Amino acid sequence: MSASAGTGLAEAGPRPLPTEGERRHPAGAARANAAIGGLIWTLIRTDFKARYHGTLSGFVWALLKPTAMFAVLVAVFSLVFSSEPNYKLNLILGLFLWDFFADATKTGMTSLAAKGFLVTKAKFPTWILVVTSIANAFITLIVFVTVATTYLTLTGHAPSPAALMAIAFYIVALSTIAIGISLASSVLFLRVRDLNQIWDMAIQAGFFIAPIVYPVGVIPERFHFYLYLWPPTPVIEFSRAALVTGVLPTAIGHLCLGVMTAGILALGIVIYRRYAPRAAEYV
Repeated sequence: MSASAGTGLAEAGPRPLPTEGERRHPAGAARANAAIGGLIWTLIRTDFKARYHGTLSGFVWALLKPTAMFAVLVAVFSLVFSSEPNYKLNLILGLFLWDFFADATKTGMTSLAAKGFLVTKAKFPTWILVVTSIANAFITLIVFVTVATTYLTLTGHAPSPAALMAIAFYIVALSTIAIGISLASSVLFLRVRDLNQIWDMAIQAGFFIAPIVYPVGVIPERFHFYLYLWPPTPVIEFSRAALVTGVLPTAIGHLCLGVMTAGILALGIVIYRRYAPRAAEYV
């Protein structure tokens, strides 16, 4: 984060959080929740401004970049895979979902280290820094899904309400998975700085483990279980089924995704609580 962004955060930040004693009273708890909400909004707004600081169009780039990329990929893949229209949409959807996962987890891992000036003076729960770090990637993903849904509607393949609800669930699940991984990796990264290099290699290998550039059907069915253990795989496959083909996965599939999501988040919280109290010592 730039110095100007840090100054802006200090100047525009929310009021201090109530003390532990004040939180025990209903009014104090309400003020604490309001202060945390204000802090989250301030961090998201500051990160967003920092990313597009100095640009002429500012936040317009957050809308233009995923829209332009979607248009370019559709145009290119329409020529390359003109005989298989579903493949290009499946590929584009997989690429954007994967990009969100990779970007969110990489940013989340370094979130505490990048905001060390806040960690050392923390008067608030530091997990907020981790959760808000994925905001820019999340906004990009929401814009992409909106553009993709609009495209499908204009081309006569409008997703059903059930499909849209399913997509919303998948986005929440993938975001929660990214938060769980980020919570754990952010505190571990402070102790083991090589972790970002290890995760970079894992991301590179994971790109080919997830069925992004190839349909999962080309892999023998006996190996599908192992592919689905990699968190982005079920989200990508379920999103393709709901948004592109209009076929919703089974209830068991959704249950398994929910269990995986909850498990990753729970593990991330456990690791974060274990190491976060001493995070300031390693910043």
